Amino acid sequence: MTVKTTLSFTDRHHRFLSEKVGQGLFATRSAAVASAVEHMMQEEEEREVVLSVLAEEVRTRMQTDRSEYVDRETAFSAARAAIAAARKK
Repeated sequence: MTVKTTLSFTDRHHRFLSEKVGQGLFATRSAAVASAVEHMMQEEEEREVVLSVLAEEVRTRMQTDRSEYVDRETAFSAARAAIAAARKK
């Protein structure tokens, strides 16, 4: 189902949309806006998945016994080595 609505844009945004339509990237400005909204929806879904996975990882790690903790020098040694190598280039 398609819903008709009215949107307002700055001159800059309107010009950008018109250029994309003129370049043939979109059939209409409405199609360009719909694509942008779809992209926003996809990003939000992906962000929710990432946050969910991250929250689960935090919960799992909170159950880790302190004897299994890794000290920060060990944890970040590989990153520090990569940074040092990159700086030498």
